[in-house]
Amino acid sequence: MELSERKQKILGAIVELYIKTGEPVGSKSLLSELDMSVSSATVRNEMAELSALGLLEQPHTSAGRIPTNEGYRYYVDNLMVDRQVDESLRRRIEAGFGSGISDPEKLLERAGEVLADLTGCAAVSTTPSGEGAYIRRVEAVPVGTRTAMIVLMTSTGVIKSKVARSDFDLNASVLESFYNVVKASFVGKLLSEVDTPMMQTLVASMGGDVFTLLPLITAVSDLAQEAVHTEVMLGGQSNILHHNNYYGNTAYELLEFLRRGEPLSKLLSTATEGKDVDVKIGSENPYRQLMKSSVIVSNYNIDGNRRGSIGIIGPTRIDYANLIPSVKYLTDLVGELLTQTFKEE
Repeated sequence: MELSERKQKILGAIVELYIKTGEPVGSKSLLSELDMSVSSATVRNEMAELSALGLLEQPHTSAGRIPTNEGYRYYVDNLMVDRQVDESLRRRIEAGFGSGISDPEKLLERAGEVLADLTGCAAVSTTPSGEGAYIRRVEAVPVGTRTAMIVLMTSTGVIKSKVARSDFDLNASVLESFYNVVKASFVGKLLSEVDTPMMQTLVASMGGDVFTLLPLITAVSDLAQEAVHTEVMLGGQSNILHHNNYYGNTAYELLEFLRRGEPLSKLLSTATEGKDVDVKIGSENPYRQLMKSSVIVSNYNIDGNRRGSIGIIGPTRIDYANLIPSVKYLTDLVGELLTQTFKEE
């Protein structure tokens, strides 16, 4: 859709005024914002034409205009000025992470808290994908005579753990045998390769050791299969309740949708294909519960490879010009921190 320069200025001003005030924009208030020598009647005619094009709507007969989803889309794609994250905001984002967070899940949890506080929206992220990841390290930490905490680390930095209980004492000899099996059969193996046939073959080859080592080996297998799956992390869900754009049951339906997790995982995994940042506005989202929401998502990379996504969900009336670069900056920072953690291990 091609718009004249005047229509573009009017549409851009209406979007930005509505984002700022939440009130329908009339021709008089619009004129005070425009650097144009035109009459109020001319502005009203242009607004009427923008409405006919589906970019504006009039919530009430006597009210001013507000952007439609299509109006927001035109603004984001054609009118929005690309803004850099200023130094004070960068320091605020970076300070939010503190230091010493090496667990990817804890880092992403903190990222969600920072992003939710920064944007006033719900923050969502996915843990690093297990696709193509391999087992980097396995540890058995005794916590009792016959009990050990099995810890598995993947090549993407994901750490999983669970308690394993044996019917035999976990003495030095048993633990040495465990590490020999781990080194020979698990370390360096793709997570996706640790499946039932692989475990059946391994158990059959262990001979008499199987009785003492089976609970520990089974725990390693369980953790590997768990690490393959991407998890969705949420932060700031209560922010949804603070936006009056979500009227009636809309906010509660959205909160229930966020709680389910699986649809969000699908949404985030496909949102940024071929893009640095993806913005879906209202009905562009594939789920009914997101029809009144905008979703801004960016990928994070670990050591140059895409491993997950971070984003926000809020009403369509959000400050796209400031939030889009903020999401991108935070996501890039998370990727750098995860890469650094990975290389230090």
